[in-house]
Amino acid sequence: MSDPEKKQSTPPPDRAARFVDFVLEKCRQDKGYAARLRRADNPDTEYQSWELLAGFGINLEKEDQRLPFALTAAALARSKAAANGSLTLGRAIARCYEKGSESDQARARIRRLLACEDTAELCRILRSLVTLVQSRIEEPLDYADLLRQLLRFPWNRQDVKARWARQFYAKSTAAEEP
Repeated sequence: MSDPEKKQSTPPPDRAARFVDFVLEKCRQDKGYAARLRRADNPDTEYQSWELLAGFGINLEKEDQRLPFALTAAALARSKAAANGSLTLGRAIARCYEKGSESDQARARIRRLLACEDTAELCRILRSLVTLVQSRIEEPLDYADLLRQLLRFPWNRQDVKARWARQFYAKSTAAEEP
């Protein structure tokens, strides 16, 4: 295989993947930094993450940009993940409960998530939901994919919600999206 073919088969990491990789590495190296980032999804202390966010070119004045990155940074800082995972959000919610997507509690959680109408509300709901997932499931979430979905939410709200619903109600891992 020639070099040009290799480059085509392995796309460069996008902004979300670079952000996730950077935050994970920085949290491994600096526990104080990780401690500040753990509070990035709290409206009263999120300003402590602004140095990181501004460094990534995120417009701090726009909630639709700032909140998804702040939520992701806080979730990564709280996670025990060594690398980005592959578990989708919808599947993770189902796996938090013994009966999976048949659980009334799980269904209430997914319905609440799917009822969100704007990014601020979505990030507020996801704050506790991601914490629940991290406390009950060892497999790490795909944080880069979650960040991409959060950033698309203002423009493709129904598509993002439909994807989470498909992941949640899928009966087997074979039915999940890649």
